[in-house]
Amino acid sequence: MAGERQQEFTPRQHAVLERALELLVAGGEKALTTAGVARAANCSKESLYKWFGDRDGLLAAMIAHQASKVRAFSDDGAPMDHDRFRAHLTGFAQDLLEVLASDVSLALNRLAIGQASREESRLGQLLVEQGRRRIDQSAGALLDAGRRRGLVAFEDGDEAYRTLYGLVVRDLHVRMLLGEEGARQRETFAARAEQAVEKFFALYGVWEMKGRALA
Repeated sequence: MAGERQQEFTPRQHAVLERALELLVAGGEKALTTAGVARAANCSKESLYKWFGDRDGLLAAMIAHQASKVRAFSDDGAPMDHDRFRAHLTGFAQDLLEVLASDVSLALNRLAIGQASREESRLGQLLVEQGRRRIDQSAGALLDAGRRRGLVAFEDGDEAYRTLYGLVVRDLHVRMLLGEEGARQRETFAARAEQAVEKFFALYGVWEMKGRALA
């Protein structure tokens, strides 16, 4: 349903994944062992294997859990006018900034960058498959819903989404990864999200297009 967060795990599993992410932030990759996670989350190693499988499975679940903090959208056919669509886009943009700025996401991305030259490392791939791709698909569904209702117009959905993503994130994520604390000022995220959506509508909004044509 629109606006709800993804629910792929039980509340208990979400709690375990949150503890695993906290371990990763605090101690790095070496701290992320099944024994360490089981101890920190007060569960058995057997439960971890049952829920998530091997270490890659645990990492994939951790990334999916983190990505789920960006509100998901699925089109249920409910009426949606310009204001409601705009609110969905702004909520997505602010969620995205909040997640990218979190200690957890920065730790995962820095770890993946550090391991990029290792052939056996799958963290970068997992971040794309379980993190970025999930977020992209949900945002794509939102943009398609707006197009079907005549609120925005575009020929290439991927290009429209890349434009939205670029307007929202700009160079902030790189600056965050480099440790620039000013880029992580959460009190500015709401305003940044509003500005990004405003610019997106200037490019793709149907009413804006009609206004330019009449001018």
